[in-house]
Amino acid sequence: MIRLVAMMLLLALPSWAQPPESRLALLRHGVNITGWFRYPVSRVPVALARWMTDAAMADLHRAGFGFVRLAMDPAVLESPGVLDVAVAAVCRLQRQGLAVVVDAHTEGWYLETSAMDRARLHDFWRTMASALRRCEPNLTFPEILNEPVFPVDTAGWAALQHAILSDIRVALPDSTIVLTGQDWGSIRGLLALTRETDPNVVYSFHFYDPPELTSLAAYRANLDRAALARLPFPVTDRMACEATATANPATADLMRYYCGMGWNQAAIGQRIEAAASWARNNRVALLAGEFGASSALNPAARMVWLSTVRQALEASGIGWALWGYDDIMGFAVPRPPVARPVLDDNVLQALGLSRVR
Repeated sequence: MIRLVAMMLLLALPSWAQPPESRLALLRHGVNITGWFRYPVSRVPVALARWMTDAAMADLHRAGFGFVRLAMDPAVLESPGVLDVAVAAVCRLQRQGLAVVVDAHTEGWYLETSAMDRARLHDFWRTMASALRRCEPNLTFPEILNEPVFPVDTAGWAALQHAILSDIRVALPDSTIVLTGQDWGSIRGLLALTRETDPNVVYSFHFYDPPELTSLAAYRANLDRAALARLPFPVTDRMACEATATANPATADLMRYYCGMGWNQAAIGQRIEAAASWARNNRVALLAGEFGASSALNPAARMVWLSTVRQALEASGIGWALWGYDDIMGFAVPRPPVARPVLDDNVLQALGLSRVR
């Protein structure tokens, strides 16, 4: 009897199967398109429709990218005609062989405290999920929210994410949906997350460690960015690292902090392994939805950091997306792009991808 009860309990447990391997394979190598439907230079539908050419999209696929993560500000899509242009962009990218992660990239919303903003997110996804039915479902990956904050409210974010997941499932029952943890989508937020019972999902985190190097400490004002741009990676000699000259005391202190942390390939690997271990323990698929380093950083450190992170992710079986196509943390293609932008060969090499000619 005890054995029978145990078997019945096991059968009652939800399946933790992952999405089909063919679909996960699409998410191995990606790039974020950051400024098309987020801070657009124009909200005129005709101008937005021409923002990126089919040739530029095809070049991404030719370089070895399997998907793009398309940042969409819901407020931008509220402008007349823009939603249709955005969905048409998703379908166009798919016709060029690219899967598309449709990222709800809100600006100035306070989901932790504002019932109105939470209602706006529900409304956005009910509308967007229905509209995305025009595109190829196997190539469409809705992402519920970019970098949710909820700093001390893990349960609050989990409840909202679950509710939005249910909204999307009504219109897109077969699409793979991208979930994330709070704390700005960090690894720490991922580790605090409880997996969903829905098996057709992928979990995402963002990686910019250490920000003193990758963003030149953009989180602080009045620093000597030129000095920070000379920081090395990896740090092999602390004294040599600290010797980079600056007359700015706050910058000098921050540089000593960075150099003392001893950032190298092993340190990067340890951070990423924490995420990979969580995924293995929960038997779920994982995606690094953003990583990148400022083009103002010295090229030697930048390329080694990009290559190190990319290789660590791939060694753990984690798909990735560079931030971004049209952002200084990635390829720095101008907004809007020219008809067929040239992709930086050094960045492509660091990503293990092919030159496009």
